[in-house]
Amino acid sequence: MTEASKSKAKPSEFRETVTVIIEALIIALVFRSFLYQPFSIPTASLQPTLLIGDYVIASKFTWGYGRYSFPFGIIPFEGRIFGREPNRGDIAVFRPVPQPDNYIKRVIGLPGDRIQMQNGRLFINGEQVERKFVGRATDTDSYGTSIPVMVYDETLPNGVTHRINEISDDGPLDNTIEYVVPAGHYFMMGDNRDRSQDSRVLSAVGYVPAGNLIGKGEARFFSIKNNIPPWQVWQWPANVRLDRMFQSIN
Repeated sequence: MTEASKSKAKPSEFRETVTVIIEALIIALVFRSFLYQPFSIPTASLQPTLLIGDYVIASKFTWGYGRYSFPFGIIPFEGRIFGREPNRGDIAVFRPVPQPDNYIKRVIGLPGDRIQMQNGRLFINGEQVERKFVGRATDTDSYGTSIPVMVYDETLPNGVTHRINEISDDGPLDNTIEYVVPAGHYFMMGDNRDRSQDSRVLSAVGYVPAGNLIGKGEARFFSIKNNIPPWQVWQWPANVRLDRMFQSIN
């Protein structure tokens, strides 16, 4: 190859490299915007299902697309397009109306449902939801405060069973008004019932419009103790929870 040929080849190789990088970035943006998006769990509100330091992947296409499914909330219409409606018991990533941050909770109430807490027990449409005592455990929040809790298996009316933590049955949100979920909205609750700010607090979360859903939580792909940033790889050996990685969530 002559010197002239070599000089021509270098710009060509550079352009090819830049093209590959741009294509990779576009593919990643499309994947994140329209298919799956990762989220971290910074609080204790969904323990024991999702622990602080878990990283989950949420599918956007399952429930279709709305304003908050797109980057920066850019979408020219309200509501949702495509997809199906959430099922009771699904794990949902959403944007509460009064809040600027994304939340992740469990779908408990569907449009038209009546939801109430009485003495720590969940009632849906006037029927007490079944729960079975599993045992006692210790729950630690994002401030490092640990307290003893009772663990139950709760079974929703559609047969979905999940675990919940209860500090007691007489906490501030263990006796509530009866909430009536408006049309086109959903009622969200955390599995850590006494450490969750959710739809029971109307001024902070309240009823979640369908258009504010971001995606359905599908699986854990990474988990690390104490909310340690994943890029601190030198801390992985002592803190990564291998037993919680690459597992579906329900």
